[in-house]
Amino acid sequence: MAGDAAERSKRNLHGRRRGHRLRPHQRDLLAGHLSDLEIRLPAASDKFVDCSALFAVGTGEIWLEIGFGAGEHLAAQAAAHPECGFIGCEPYLNGVARFISDWHNRELANVRLFQDDARLLMAVLPPASISRIFLLFPDPWPKRRHQKRRIVGHDTLPEFARILRDGGELRFATDHSEFCRWALFHILGNGAFAWRAREAADWRVRPEDWPATRYEQKALSQGRRPTYLSFTRHHR
Repeated sequence: MAGDAAERSKRNLHGRRRGHRLRPHQRDLLAGHLSDLEIRLPAASDKFVDCSALFAVGTGEIWLEIGFGAGEHLAAQAAAHPECGFIGCEPYLNGVARFISDWHNRELANVRLFQDDARLLMAVLPPASISRIFLLFPDPWPKRRHQKRRIVGHDTLPEFARILRDGGELRFATDHSEFCRWALFHILGNGAFAWRAREAADWRVRPEDWPATRYEQKALSQGRRPTYLSFTRHHR
């Protein structure tokens, strides 16, 4: 549900918001295009974002990627599925700048961005408005005292279940074994999701329609094996 501006401002982001200084070309692209792509939260008097107004008439399903990093997965999916609308959430400005460079080169008209905490946006997305959610290699926050910061938890899973349509898909990937167990335990414990796996290859091998990310390649090069989990949203 949409809250007022004061309540929204209480949301705290953990981690960096920006890294090294952007190159002039990246700064120009941000200045020229971010405002056209950016999703703005509705006023306090409004209830939900009008998802149909974000994309061209005739757009089918809407897919949401939370924490898209440098945006390689988001760009690849948007290029492969021009019939779908894509919402990418990423608070890290340098990642947004990298994605906009890719977006500009590929002329991806079916993408919109939210450059802030994804939980703020999820709170104002209509029920059953999203067909697929991607959580690819989110920060595992390995220290016990930081685990409450994890994007998969008691406060976010009800929102995932609310905005995901019946039969929709939640995709999660990590190279951190303890976080994998945590996510599996919490997602299945929520009761709204069914794990799609039938054999070990279903979580050990990345599906063909699941483009690789830069972080995944880094993990593999350092000897860490990622796990790929897919869940279906139960019918209400």
